[in-house]
Amino acid sequence: MAWLLLLVAGLLEIVWALLLKQSDGFSKLWPSVGFLVAAAGSIVGLALALKDLPVGTAYAVWTGIGAVGTGVFGMLLLDESTAPGRLLSIGLVVFGLAGLRIFSGE
Repeated sequence: MAWLLLLVAGLLEIVWALLLKQSDGFSKLWPSVGFLVAAAGSIVGLALALKDLPVGTAYAVWTGIGAVGTGVFGMLLLDESTAPGRLLSIGLVVFGLAGLRIFSGE
């Protein structure tokens, strides 16, 4: 259950990062409200997952999901660079996340 909570928290991190961009420096109401809701949900999910997972593993996975997801959605939705080095770097983060899950002992 802790890994599922961590996954949801990481997905919410992607949502809040994208909404933060859309809020235009908190000048747009609904993206700003959405950001606050998603950010709160993400932190709560991480906190609940930390009841059963080591902090180093959980935090690395949480931020990794957010970084990879935000990077991918930035490329797909916001026309950000898809340079080969960027794609390789995102792939390496995914590889590291898989390693953390496999070798965490949980």
